[in-house]
Amino acid sequence: MTETRTLAFAGARGDQLAGRLDLPDGKPRAVVLVAHCFSGGNAGPAAGQLARSFNELSMAVLGLDFARAPHADGKSASVDDLAIAAAQLRSTIAAPSILVGHSLGGVAVLAIADQVPEARAVVTIATPAEAAGPSQIDAQAQRQHIATLHRALLVIHSPDDQVVSLDNARVVFDAARHPKSFISLDGADHGLTRPADASYAASVMAAWAARYLPASQRPDSGTSPAGPASHDVVVVTESDARPYGQRITAGGHQLVADEPAGIGGADSGPSPYDLVLAGLGACTAITVRMYADRKGWPLRQTTVRLRHQRIHAKDCADCETRTGQMDQIERELQFEGELTDSQRARLLDIAERCPVHRTLHSEVLVSTAETGPDGPDG
Repeated sequence: MTETRTLAFAGARGDQLAGRLDLPDGKPRAVVLVAHCFSGGNAGPAAGQLARSFNELSMAVLGLDFARAPHADGKSASVDDLAIAAAQLRSTIAAPSILVGHSLGGVAVLAIADQVPEARAVVTIATPAEAAGPSQIDAQAQRQHIATLHRALLVIHSPDDQVVSLDNARVVFDAARHPKSFISLDGADHGLTRPADASYAASVMAAWAARYLPASQRPDSGTSPAGPASHDVVVVTESDARPYGQRITAGGHQLVADEPAGIGGADSGPSPYDLVLAGLGACTAITVRMYADRKGWPLRQTTVRLRHQRIHAKDCADCETRTGQMDQIERELQFEGELTDSQRARLLDIAERCPVHRTLHSEVLVSTAETGPDGPDG
């Protein structure tokens, strides 16, 4: 099980600061330092969801709340405090490989990045291009920091942010050099108060950040808490996104699954049926790509859209089943490229031959047995 504890350390003014430390199952593969102003602070849903997403990829997370006056004299945390927190992590667990900053915390992580040589990637969320107040970092200095970051940068911002406008994200993104990425959180507020927004942002940044870890630190370079990862076995275990959240290890890759909030889930990931559709869609696009490449056809891009629903069997004229209900999957393909009508028709025919498609149409035997904690031989 994951563990949440308080990490206390002396701040820049000599008093005690405290951060929320979330540890994954087993030894952390990497450490993430988060400076944020999320609604609810370190006990809020956004901070918790972010920690869960990184923990599910076997990364430890130290969260420092920049908005809620962690100093005894009532003043908020500073850039110097964040640098001290990074040093504290270095001496107790490991130096942070990923720096994440929300709002003014984003200004701070950009400012200290050069003080954390082990950091390989930086994420900013709803971050202003210029910060006033305690940090005293002006826009020109911040741009200089960003231009010389020498680290991968992910900028996350909502066009509906009423506190820090989207123009700030443009300034931060334009000042950075590649590799850099931008994610738009449509409909989200500044503090990510909606659980669905916090969940989406957390899962995206965790998956993105994992790409920039050294090979020995990536989530696919060890074993999962549920046992050794194997390329022919998918392992599913319950995550901390209660009550229904699941952590999936497939061929060394980490995924999550959940149920939507409307039926009591935490919406921390796609639903099981979403994953079935994703598997069919991916297989379809891969099969089409293989065929088009082999033929030398100018297919630039394939997009597959899928929808699942339950229908009455009597409404299906071509189905053998005539009573009760049955599953229906609607699949739409969009081909981009200078293709002839006959080529497009052939690609639609090839899509029907995708191996997952054939599996869904064939008779499938699912055998179920109980095993010990260490697998079939445990």
